[in-house]
Amino acid sequence: QVQLVESGGGLVQPGESLRLSCAASGIIFSARAMAWYRQTPGKEREFVALISVGGSTAYADSVKGRFSISRDNAQKTVYLQMNSLKFEDTAVYYCNDVGANWGQGIQVTVSS
Repeated sequence: QVQLVESGGGLVQPGESLRLSCAASGIIFSARAMAWYRQTPGKEREFVALISVGGSTAYADSVKGRFSISRDNAQKTVYLQMNSLKFEDTAVYYCNDVGANWGQGIQVTVSS
C-alpha cells in the first residue's frame, strides 16, 4: 500500500519560511521522481516543483528562486523548502510520485 504523508505546514507571515516534508512508503522511492503541487479553493491543482531520480529539479515560474525541492532517499522523504513566502502561496500542498499516488495534502497559510 502506497502512502505519501505530508508534514510541516502551518501559518506564517509574508517573507517567512516553511519546510514541507513528504514521507513515502510502499514505493521504491529511489526509483521515482517526486513532485509537489498546490491547490486553492475553486482552482485546479497546479504544479510547484519536481525532482528527478538523479536530483535534477524543475519549478513553476511563480516559485522559482524562492522554493527548493530536495530528496533523501535513505529516509524516503522529499522536501520543499519555501522561502520569502507570499500571500499568494497560500494553498493546500500535495506530494505526488509523478504517478497516481498523492498525499492527503497539508495547509500552508501566509497571512499578516
